[in-house]
Amino acid sequence: MKSHIALSSPHLGENELNYIESAILRNEVSNFGENLMSFEKKLEGYLQQDSHVACLSSGTAAIHMALVQLGIGYQDEVLCQSFTFSATANPIIYQGATPVFVDSEEDTWNICPIHLEEAIIDRISKGKRPKAIVIVHLFGMPAKMNAIMGVAEKYNIPIVEDAAEALGSKYRGIKCGTFGTYSILSFNGNKIITTSGGGALICKSKDKKEKTVFYATQARDKAPHYEHSEIGYNYRMNNISAGIGRGQMQVLDKYVLLRRKVNVFYKTVFKDVKSIRVMVEPNGDYYSNFWLSCIVIDESAKFTTEEFRVALEKENIETRPLWKPMHLQPVFKDYPYYGENVSEKLFKTGLCLPSSSNLTEEDFTRIKSVIMTFIQHF
Repeated sequence: MKSHIALSSPHLGENELNYIESAILRNEVSNFGENLMSFEKKLEGYLQQDSHVACLSSGTAAIHMALVQLGIGYQDEVLCQSFTFSATANPIIYQGATPVFVDSEEDTWNICPIHLEEAIIDRISKGKRPKAIVIVHLFGMPAKMNAIMGVAEKYNIPIVEDAAEALGSKYRGIKCGTFGTYSILSFNGNKIITTSGGGALICKSKDKKEKTVFYATQARDKAPHYEHSEIGYNYRMNNISAGIGRGQMQVLDKYVLLRRKVNVFYKTVFKDVKSIRVMVEPNGDYYSNFWLSCIVIDESAKFTTEEFRVALEKENIETRPLWKPMHLQPVFKDYPYYGENVSEKLFKTGLCLPSSSNLTEEDFTRIKSVIMTFIQHF
């Protein structure tokens, strides 16, 4: 069998093992230590914008911590981008709140500012003022933050910015992960850098960061015994994982450029294929890390998206349909939804292609050969 070409595989640098070894030698293998402190400082320096970073066990945990600190509770309503992974929406349910899903716009595939405002107006008219807005920079493409923040400020609703897929992306020169009242990152194994598993909550003040760490370490009050006045969580990142993160920060900019190179590759492959459109930046306001490079296959094409996917799968080349919108998921089907069918159409016609930063020239050649052989049959 031909070797597997993954959709998005981990890509380790040269120094991760050194940081792991030093942590073990210092016996710092729990949720404290030099690696954890240094990784947070490196992220803060990278993001700038007076960011204060608390590293946690996952991006999902970070979204949960944001909602906890915003006071989201039982029967509160939270507006949420529908076109995303379920981890964006699940923490809303953890808090006993109600997700209200909003469709995407066609330029970036992210939450539509027009439908967002329509949803806010309608929920207020029903006596349900939303308590937060969860937006996503899908596949690394920045959302229309200027318009979205304008709507949020107009109605005084805080933004939780899910930048799990967008570390290294920028909107109008400002890094994603710094726009929200709270913002989150993910370091899952398939992300642009990894800590094997992990995430981070980005706060606007040192006090909010410290409160996050307090909640994430079981909310233990200052006392010689175990005293708890609030509900806590076991969400803190461990020092070994943070050591991987320290090493990954040294190659982050390089990996962003490599992912962008992959996107250029696909634009070249499909430049003469009229039925296939590669996801690109709408204009100069957007700088995407292209965590995943994606295509949309026109419904008038002589082949379907599924036929294309299966053809690559037979050659051991991994692809994946775009996210199935949350409002179409069985678990969320009874919750409110605002919009049209943009995200639904993208799900039906779109595909994520291999985008790893460690793709080889041999991989590129093989991917192109399989794609062109398939297309030439039609």
